[in-house]
Amino acid sequence: MRENGESGGTGPHRRRGAAAQAGPPPDAARLQQAALDHLARFAATEAGLRRVLVRRVERWARRAEAAGAEPEGVARTLAALRAEAAAVAGRMVAAGAVDDAAFANARAARLNRAGRSRRAIAAHLAARGVPADAAAAALPETREAELAAALAYCRRRRLGPFARPAAGSAAGPADADVAGDPAAGARALAALARAGFARDVAESALSLDPGEAESRLLAHRRG
Repeated sequence: MRENGESGGTGPHRRRGAAAQAGPPPDAARLQQAALDHLARFAATEAGLRRVLVRRVERWARRAEAAGAEPEGVARTLAALRAEAAAVAGRMVAAGAVDDAAFANARAARLNRAGRSRRAIAAHLAARGVPADAAAAALPETREAELAAALAYCRRRRLGPFARPAAGSAAGPADADVAGDPAAGARALAALARAGFARDVAESALSLDPGEAESRLLAHRRG
């Protein structure tokens, strides 16, 4: 009969086996390649890329601990790898592969065209790790841009100028939603408010007739 120390207990042999089972921790070269692979598929901020790489090393740490590796050793390696992940993200910025300002400008313009309010765009950029100054510079500044976003939102949700007329009604969409149905108008205002649009912008969007609303949207998209 084997003694306890030889039968797969908790000694150094088992710990080495656990490390082998979890696989090697992702070193600098692997993190660099992971960063390049991610950037080939997705636009990213420095903070966003760093989160992607940190999640990668944290997955390794969970596998190592589940396999029975020494927790203290895993924690030390994890701390070093988190620092390396930040360094790799910084090198991607220095190389020009990551540009927070360019990311913010492109994303803000796309979200504005898609009908997102300035407030919603600001929240989106913050969640993606865009620095506050880059986010502020990227946000749409004019009321016309915000009104166009509100109109895009209305078209997607079939509100205001883009509402379907009530069955059997000869009224146009705007009349059916606002003048012909005050309750529908109130619901539309509430929906725009929840989406982050100021009341004056929401009221302006809902008051336009369908032809003018479409013209304003088209002009905004053409720049």
